[in-house]
Amino acid sequence: MVEPAAIEAIVIGASAGGIDALNRLLPGLPAGFAPAVLVVVHVRPDMPSLLPNLFAARCRLPVIEPNDKDEIARGTIYIAPPGYHMLVEPDRTIALSVDPPVRFSRPSVDVLFESAAYAYGDALLAIVLSGANDDGARGAQAIREAGGHCWVQDPATASATAMPLAAIANGAAHDILTLDEMAARLFAGIGSKAQGAN
Repeated sequence: MVEPAAIEAIVIGASAGGIDALNRLLPGLPAGFAPAVLVVVHVRPDMPSLLPNLFAARCRLPVIEPNDKDEIARGTIYIAPPGYHMLVEPDRTIALSVDPPVRFSRPSVDVLFESAAYAYGDALLAIVLSGANDDGARGAQAIREAGGHCWVQDPATASATAMPLAAIANGAAHDILTLDEMAARLFAGIGSKAQGAN
């Protein structure tokens, strides 16, 4: 079980079916939720993303599409912009990159997860949601090796199973959970300010 006050950031990766999954998780985060939340969803690079506005209207936390070099603020949801990898720098700022796609995707879940593992170590929680390829599995493994924790959506509840199955197959998952189970744990206060995390 994750120690609530120990989590400083949460990274989430999703692809096919992932927007529905995110809609079950993000709006339920309480206003006092302390960790930063960084989200990569595979979206078309040639169209502006509607996700920040979609979730901003439904969430209690601020939801933004970050700019390069933005400082990561706790209690804020960051959604990677289309066509850019979103990375976490060691000083916990955001870097946006137009490096080539990874696992056929830019933004890539692996790129976010691997950079966040280095920046946050054991203070990081990864969540792998529904998706149709294996992006995220290597990054989730890097997070586990750095001392962080990884939840994977139960493939039986995922619209597309490839992403969660890949993270399970390489041993990255600490917990395999339904969306309701994830939401309950998050709402129970991982890193909530009421528990003293800053």
